[in-house]
Amino acid sequence: MDADVIVVGSGHNGLVCGAYLAEWGYRVLVLERRDTVGGAVCTEEMFGGFQLDVGGSAHFMIHHTPIVAELGLARYGLEYIPLDPFMVAPFDDGTAVAFYQDLDRTCQSIAKISEQDADNYRAFVERWTPLNEAVFAAFQRPPTGLNLLKSLVGRKLTKGGRDRDDMVRALLSSYGRLLDTSFESPKLRAALAWWGAQSGPPPIDAASAEFIGWHSVIHKHGPARPRGGSGALTQALARHIEDHGGTVLANSEVRRIVVKDGRAEGVELHDGRSYTARRVVSNAHLWVTYRDLLADWTPPALRKRLDAVHVGNGFGMVLRCAMDGLPRYNVSGYEDAELHRGLQLLCPSTQYLNDAYADYLRGMPSQDPAAIVMTFSAIDPSLAPEGKHTMFVWGQYYPYNLRNGGDWDAIQQQEYEKLLGVVERYAPGTREMVRDTYIQTPKVISEKHNMPNANVMHVEMLIDQMFMNRPLPELSKYEGELKGLYLASAGMHPGGGIFGAAGYNCAHVVRDSFRRRLFRGRSVL
Repeated sequence: MDADVIVVGSGHNGLVCGAYLAEWGYRVLVLERRDTVGGAVCTEEMFGGFQLDVGGSAHFMIHHTPIVAELGLARYGLEYIPLDPFMVAPFDDGTAVAFYQDLDRTCQSIAKISEQDADNYRAFVERWTPLNEAVFAAFQRPPTGLNLLKSLVGRKLTKGGRDRDDMVRALLSSYGRLLDTSFESPKLRAALAWWGAQSGPPPIDAASAEFIGWHSVIHKHGPARPRGGSGALTQALARHIEDHGGTVLANSEVRRIVVKDGRAEGVELHDGRSYTARRVVSNAHLWVTYRDLLADWTPPALRKRLDAVHVGNGFGMVLRCAMDGLPRYNVSGYEDAELHRGLQLLCPSTQYLNDAYADYLRGMPSQDPAAIVMTFSAIDPSLAPEGKHTMFVWGQYYPYNLRNGGDWDAIQQQEYEKLLGVVERYAPGTREMVRDTYIQTPKVISEKHNMPNANVMHVEMLIDQMFMNRPLPELSKYEGELKGLYLASAGMHPGGGIFGAAGYNCAHVVRDSFRRRLFRGRSVL
């Protein structure tokens, strides 16, 4: 055998899985199709010295896991810079809401637009935190009924009685309705609704309240940004694997997963190379894994069920800009440096967000997209040449498959101008500071990351595709009918984002499979 475990794809979940297995003493081989390691958590140099992310940029979720500390990633060059405030929402009238790590400072900011909502926000955080601490505990275990029970045991999630009933009712509601019943300020509602929309579902979707409820725990484990770019995380993970005897190979695209005697036993590459292993972990998209890499094996019944998984039609596009300067927002009461540290939420109202989604449902790019601006060079000068900056602009909603067979190449420039225009509305003069831009339309995202339909969550984060149903009940425990094959991508529980929990959970399942085999082969006499 060439390795104990082959990991197909070097996205962060695959690397997290490989890093744990390598640390536990297994021989790990990671194979990446592109010339750079990191999958959708990757930073590349462009435009003469600008370090631009080509995938995920905001590191929120991983700080709710033990991954960075347990793997000792600081020893491999990973340094996180806190984002504080982690989000700021400016508005047309010159006001803003800032969300700080410190809850008191956040409430002071909210009080500038609504004293009542300052109290409401504090109550919201206090009420939803116990539940979401339990949810994050559940996210770091395979999704079984027993594991969900373990995550809840010993936690007082509500006061009981009516409070319990109200919480259940809230969980079944949309996050748009939850915000309407929790806060009075349209501005605070807009900021939080736009933040909640980052997981994919719109504010009107039923049983989506948790997409804003989990916001409550951010004040305990705030977001941070890797120095050197988002890809510093995956580079550190790769170095960890190699330091523990593993191998990470770029320019090594897998053509198929080799199945012999009903078991995955290795891979063949497009260039003719082949490798064998005792286990194969696929970090590739669910459809890529079964439709392409296992095309000769996947049974018709399973293929039909996989085809029915709701992958969705994409939902975002992003501009990666090399800048002569930073956006200057028309906001009073905050220093410019404060506004640039975290995510800048550009969405004037929840109706604006719903209108953008309505365009998407018609198969059209949003006429007036909501945008998130990220200016991480303000806290990390290593991202740009001296005196220069970077700016990322993420917008929603953008369908991958356009109405009437529309062509993304044909409309790319007009959508670039439209999205940049949203930033210009809040920070006049920004357009003049843009030197170069790498435009990632849904088509570019899909091709760059081999991501069907450009859904950065891989599989829609809908209630019927979460926990034991993600992506299908028979695959939810990170393995399926094919022996020796394990699944670690964002299409698995608990889902997308720079989280690492799917890889973390998969690693434990793979280790348990080795232990089960050892136990079965051991004499009891």
